[in-house]
Amino acid sequence: MSEWTGKTRGGIAGYKSFVFLLKYFGISTAYFFLRFVVLYFLIFSPTAVKASYYFLNKRLQFSSFKSSRYISRTFYKLGQVLIDKIAFLSGLNKNYTFDFDGEEHLREMAEKTGGVLIGVHAGSWEIAGHLLKRLNTTVNIVMFANEHEKIANFLSEMYKDKNVKFITIGNDDYSHLFRISEALKNREIVAIHGDRFLPGSNTITKEFFNKQAKFPVGPFLIPLKYNVPVCYVSAMKETSRHYHFYATPPEKFRTPKNPADRNRLVNLMLEEYIGNLEKILLKYPDQWFNFYNFWDCEN
Repeated sequence: MSEWTGKTRGGIAGYKSFVFLLKYFGISTAYFFLRFVVLYFLIFSPTAVKASYYFLNKRLQFSSFKSSRYISRTFYKLGQVLIDKIAFLSGLNKNYTFDFDGEEHLREMAEKTGGVLIGVHAGSWEIAGHLLKRLNTTVNIVMFANEHEKIANFLSEMYKDKNVKFITIGNDDYSHLFRISEALKNREIVAIHGDRFLPGSNTITKEFFNKQAKFPVGPFLIPLKYNVPVCYVSAMKETSRHYHFYATPPEKFRTPKNPADRNRLVNLMLEEYIGNLEKILLKYPDQWFNFYNFWDCEN
């Protein structure tokens, strides 16, 4: 099985190159040069291409021709999302427009209790975090240490003076748990993905687009452990300069007293998360950015 290793392809030089293009030539020029980058990845990233084709053809039931066409769209959309992220952090966000569904839910969470936002590797997680600064509270973004530490440091520097902090999950320690605990005790927001895990992590197998797939348990235990509300969020790219932010109504579950109740609630939360995710991906099929063997498919 091809598993996610905790790393995302790309490097600091690529980020800096697009920062240069954005600064001196604008977003449209950066999008133009992106076409050559996409062509490179289509040729030299067969594992990602294969995973994308499987999702489109087998799980969404697209025809072979439509699936092949959407692979290019998916890679190009991912590149645009990364460029948009840099544009946002470079102060060019006035070039974009947004729709917000469920912002009132997040405002209530931010003003009263804090809570956990569980997102997905679809659309733009970073732009979702950027938009959350509208809540006037600190947003703590949880990420894996292996996701290119240099890029994380680079982005942290660009996030300077914004109400955004990074909590890094290391390979050998649990310091991130103390930082998550401190943030939630301070009634801050903790944002974490619910669709990736490292080998050896505790998982639950659930049906996702009519086939079994594994999801991490950890993100769904956090709101139970700290007795805070949870909601599911995403920021999807609709046009070249327009994003749509979605947030489900927050739910708060009573802290379970025994393992059986805990497992039942985790399963319930995960089923709601998956149901919401399926709706999002059916509407935006070219923005599923998990380019590995997510379903443990044989082909």
